[in-house]
Amino acid sequence: MQIPVIFQTVGLLTLSNVFMTVAWYGHLKNFSSKPWWIAALVSWSIALFEYGLQVPANRIGYTEFSLPQLKIMQEVITLLVFVPFAIFYMNQPFKLDYVWAALCMIGAVYFIFRT
Repeated sequence: MQIPVIFQTVGLLTLSNVFMTVAWYGHLKNFSSKPWWIAALVSWSIALFEYGLQVPANRIGYTEFSLPQLKIMQEVITLLVFVPFAIFYMNQPFKLDYVWAALCMIGAVYFIFRT
């Protein structure tokens, strides 16, 4: 059974975004007392896994989606991964701005995916 391209793409991009978010922001909580270069090395190590998922996701997705569609898909997934990370892992308060940003992203999805 072949998994549809949309599910492969979204699944791999979601996993890649989890690694990306941890690589980009996790060091702010976990390595704040360490020198920046240690945080950078750890982040780059994590980012390697992100690229290992993101590159095949985009190659698979590009068989059915345009480049702008892949980019907007990535941005929506980034917001969906980042908000829970910020709230639950980084202990940031929920802000109504997240809702407004999501509504803007819905508009972006509409305009990029309309035919």
